[in-house]
Amino acid sequence: MAGLDRNTPLPTRIVVHRQSRALELAFDDGKVFRLSFEYLRVHSPSAEVRGHGPGQEVLQVGKRDVDVERIEPVGHYAIQIFFTDGHSTGLYSWDYLHWLGTQEARLWHDYLRKLNEAGASRDPQAGSAMPARGTAVGGAVSGAPAPLVATEARRRSP
Repeated sequence: MAGLDRNTPLPTRIVVHRQSRALELAFDDGKVFRLSFEYLRVHSPSAEVRGHGPGQEVLQVGKRDVDVERIEPVGHYAIQIFFTDGHSTGLYSWDYLHWLGTQEARLWHDYLRKLNEAGASRDPQAGSAMPARGTAVGGAVSGAPAPLVATEARRRSP
């Protein structure tokens, strides 16, 4: 899932829905997915979440209220999502986002089952709230989210 080839569906539209905390992705194969920020966060492709090999996955807990500060393009193959809990190390390639969309029901069910088995929750624990936005640092405001704008990506002819 890491590389692009000529069969990789490419996004034709990416829309950030701030109020409902979801990322909408339309692909050139006609599929459209609306993935919650929480779902994207708990299924981050980063080593912090997936580990460095089978069996090293780390169950992500307390992410129900996670938001997105900003999203940046990475070349012509991925986006990097900056979450309000400080996580930003996963690169979401087009093929990985498409796979997350097609596998959402199964992956979400598995995630909820694992949370239940671990006695864990989607809710943030008391006292471990998300980082505050707009905190003054050295006279400048940091942590304030940059405005997210609906964008469109168009496939270029080879």
